[in-house]
Amino acid sequence: MKHSAVLLIDCPDRKGLVARVSGLLYEHGANILHADQHIDHDLGLFFMRVEWDLNGSGDEGATGFDLEAFKAAFAPMAAELGMRWQLTSSARRPRMALFCSQYLHCVADLLYRWRTGELHCEIPIIVSNHRAVENLAAFNNIPFEYIPITAATRAEAEAQQMELLALHGIELVVLARYMQILSPGFVSRYPAGIINVHHSFLPAFTGARPYHAAHARGVKLIGATSHYVTEVLDDGPIIEQDVARISHRDQVEDLIARGRDLERMVLSRAVRWHLDRRILCYGNKTVVFD
Repeated sequence: MKHSAVLLIDCPDRKGLVARVSGLLYEHGANILHADQHIDHDLGLFFMRVEWDLNGSGDEGATGFDLEAFKAAFAPMAAELGMRWQLTSSARRPRMALFCSQYLHCVADLLYRWRTGELHCEIPIIVSNHRAVENLAAFNNIPFEYIPITAATRAEAEAQQMELLALHGIELVVLARYMQILSPGFVSRYPAGIINVHHSFLPAFTGARPYHAAHARGVKLIGATSHYVTEVLDDGPIIEQDVARISHRDQVEDLIARGRDLERMVLSRAVRWHLDRRILCYGNKTVVFD
């Protein structure tokens, strides 16, 4: 695996931003691997992602890149330009928790991708309000926590969940078909740090039974959406979406079966992009750098 650093930036747009950032990297001897930027002209906002090699410039006699020295030099420039920024190294593996209920296709897919090295993270805990995933967690040698939830015990269950997440140092929570609504208090602890998959092409067919609603409406396309979770149900910044064509011959069961493939794909892409530091949120939208 390459040893690299990623810098994510968003700030008010102005002339010379790319030159200032790339110039400072050049001064510190960075070998830039990827660089991309985007401007929202309506809002006057600038977004940038830069990735560079931490093993040195590739020149004969070059030493490794001093990330701490660059950070110290970049901070005053970022303050001057009003930048929000994140700087991370590929050596650091984010700690991710998986939440699921009875449907296991998404969590099984994520675990397979994790075991094969596609998802660069640690998974120290799987949490569910059902026991269906317990054997799958054991097969992958990941601790499993069964926390049942009823209307009367919801607050107590969430407190237990948040205690577990804090204990394991969780940075990203993935709702892999977790069929419970999180409280505002839970969501506020992880801003842009909870990813959900919804089984429809949002904003169409929100709620718990979108395939049934799509069938009743007679649509010709069904979809799935991965998004960050906010306090408003199914309304967070969208990360990825995909669709499949259906016909009048398809029944609800057919829609559900076809939708599972869409759900797996959009969720895995969203999680991978988040772990690769390719996403910037602003307002209720995202910039996803490819």
